[in-house]
Amino acid sequence: MTHSLSGKTLFITGASRGIGKAIALRAAADGANIVVAAKTERAHPRLPGTIHTAAEEIEAAGGRALALKLDIRDEDAVAAAMARAAEHFGGIDILVNNASAIFLAPTPEVPMKRFDLMFGVNVRGTFVCSQAALPYLKQADNPHILNLSPPLNMDKQWFAPHVAYTMAKYGMSLCVLGMAEEFKPQGIAVNALWPRTVIATAALAMLGGAVKPENCRKPEIMADAARWILTQPAAEISGNFFIDDEVLARAGVTDLEPYAVKPGEPLLPDLFV
Repeated sequence: MTHSLSGKTLFITGASRGIGKAIALRAAADGANIVVAAKTERAHPRLPGTIHTAAEEIEAAGGRALALKLDIRDEDAVAAAMARAAEHFGGIDILVNNASAIFLAPTPEVPMKRFDLMFGVNVRGTFVCSQAALPYLKQADNPHILNLSPPLNMDKQWFAPHVAYTMAKYGMSLCVLGMAEEFKPQGIAVNALWPRTVIATAALAMLGGAVKPENCRKPEIMADAARWILTQPAAEISGNFFIDDEVLARAGVTDLEPYAVKPGEPLLPDLFV
């Protein structure tokens, strides 16, 4: 079993920045093909990175990139993007459902537009992309789906402060629960990955400065954990709700200090863990 993503084709949603881009760059270092499927074609005023700048970084890191502007709420566009990706690279081996929308607010303060965005991107988008990738994954020799979503913890403390967001993220996790079992006969692995601590990405700025980057880890910890999962035999590793540091422990990595934005500073635990 090769522990490399060399020559594999990864379709990564929301890969223009943050954790999605970090996973892309780590795979690119192995010589993987990356489909950068995201909405940002032109620079966003508050968030860095576009599908094109991400594609340039991926090629510089040693991979091949295909930048596709995609809104995963549009099922026809998703089907077309999968077909184009498979034609361009000769197939799809891995789907990473990373694209996500977040709005942390109590029930009275959630505009329905925000509710619909979270359900449209997180739940429906994950389902649509998984469905559209299936015909290609069935042809792959070690097919994986990886959702960036939390372990299903039914403790009310995770629901009460932001029930809309929790339901939307758990929708992604329910896809893992169901699809891992459903796709077992086809040999397609379906797993979830979630960070132990808050990860320093541009999304932090959208939370209004509530979280300081120095109390976070870098996205690279998620990228290294994802790489370990995606290089395992699909038939042997499915239906798991992985936490980044536990994955790295299995991979033999115990010193996590290099992943800290500011080593020595206390780390903030992420939601749901």
